[in-house]
Amino acid sequence: MDRSPLFLAALASAAVPGLDPASVEALPGTPDHQYDVAFVQDTQHRRWVVRVPRSQAAAAQMESTFGLLGLLARRLPFSVPTPKGFAPLKEGGRAAIYPFLPGQNVDFGSLPPGPGLAAELGRAIAALHNADHGLFEEAGLPAYDADTYRTRRLTELDRAAATGHVPTGLLARWEKQLEDVALWRFAPTPTHGDLTGDQVLVVFEDDQDASTGRVRALTGWEDAKVADPADDFSALATQATEPALETLMEAYAHARSERPDPHLLTRARLVAEMRVLSDLLTAVSGGDRLLVERQAATLRRLEQEVHEQEEAAHDYRRPDPTPDRRPVPVVVPPAVVEDAEDEEDEDVAVMFAPTAGDDEPEAHHPEAHHPDAHHPGVQDTDALGTDEPDTSDDEPEGVAQHDLGRESLSETGTVSEPSSEPESPSETETQTETASGSSSASTTEIPVGPRTPGQAQHTGPVTPAAVHFDDDEDEPGPEFEPGYSRP
Repeated sequence: MDRSPLFLAALASAAVPGLDPASVEALPGTPDHQYDVAFVQDTQHRRWVVRVPRSQAAAAQMESTFGLLGLLARRLPFSVPTPKGFAPLKEGGRAAIYPFLPGQNVDFGSLPPGPGLAAELGRAIAALHNADHGLFEEAGLPAYDADTYRTRRLTELDRAAATGHVPTGLLARWEKQLEDVALWRFAPTPTHGDLTGDQVLVVFEDDQDASTGRVRALTGWEDAKVADPADDFSALATQATEPALETLMEAYAHARSERPDPHLLTRARLVAEMRVLSDLLTAVSGGDRLLVERQAATLRRLEQEVHEQEEAAHDYRRPDPTPDRRPVPVVVPPAVVEDAEDEEDEDVAVMFAPTAGDDEPEAHHPEAHHPDAHHPGVQDTDALGTDEPDTSDDEPEGVAQHDLGRESLSETGTVSEPSSEPESPSETETQTETASGSSSASTTEIPVGPRTPGQAQHTGPVTPAAVHFDDDEDEPGPEFEPGYSRP
């Protein structure tokens, strides 16, 4: 039943001496809530929390936690709600009045990963799980070993199955996991029992920076006991993101005095699924048919969600779609710098290549050279423009030395014949640049082609004009005569 805010304020005034209520704010209740809660502010600007059980079962459960909270308050790095006064109720039980604990509730789905609140929450849970078991025994709270707790879960499942509201798919799934003894090998641990975002109070040094958050208090200790540590991770395992959960579990493992078992999160997800069974059994025992139908519908939706998740994870009938291939970029091969020997071989192949229209290279026919042919090393200084040697390094030195004394094939298809006379450095370098095509200056070329006696025919333009010997100049020596061989 819902109690008015004024009634709750009167309970607070009667329970705590010197508490004179100035204002009261009651939290809206729902049918599934077991307690009426209100916030009271007195004339001394102190804030209090009034908590009143709605049933005898809730009253007995709340009474069992009073002794434990007094013992834990001095042994945990965060606060717990310790009652400062009690007020008896006509229907039985009593209301408890607590000092207000500042802080904000946490949405596990928005828990940020990384150093900060997630790691702080992991260390807070570890501090509780590291607590002495004797404190819970002294407070009269239950303690279960691993096999007993698994059997208790199986019994709860059997009771829920007897109602006829549990889908067969969920029954088979839960029975399989509960009968797997390997999953239930854990060390009994002091637990909160119902750790949700509504039970965690956090504060921030900087409201804009989640890394400054720390756990201020844990509330709602009615389900506290010594049992499976996975109970305190059921909400986190199903609501928190994977990165946040990984951060939390890492901080938890580092702060624990005992190493967590490898199946802790598997059992935590099972506990989250089976939590609906407790609500179903509570509704059935209370005779609330509307609430029973609501819980049955929740179980049907849960079965559908679990079925879809299993199909998505184990559906081998559909092959994975082939991802779209990105267009492969056209890779331009890098320029390969050939060494002098490779370029020398290429030059040799060009020089001895056959000339178009001839069966054999002209270089092999001595009669192809006219006796009036001039020395190929003689160049027109006007065309060159300078007597200085070209310092271009496009052609390796080894190739220039190799071209001397050999025949070369120009771009116009004419053959240039080397001279046996020594050449100056500038003439030699210029000839080499012409053969390689790396210089704008041209050497005088001897046209090759069919000729009639006494006349030389040109197959293409000669640049510069053909050089001839004047009458007053010395005639070429006998080494330039056709068929001449050096003795």
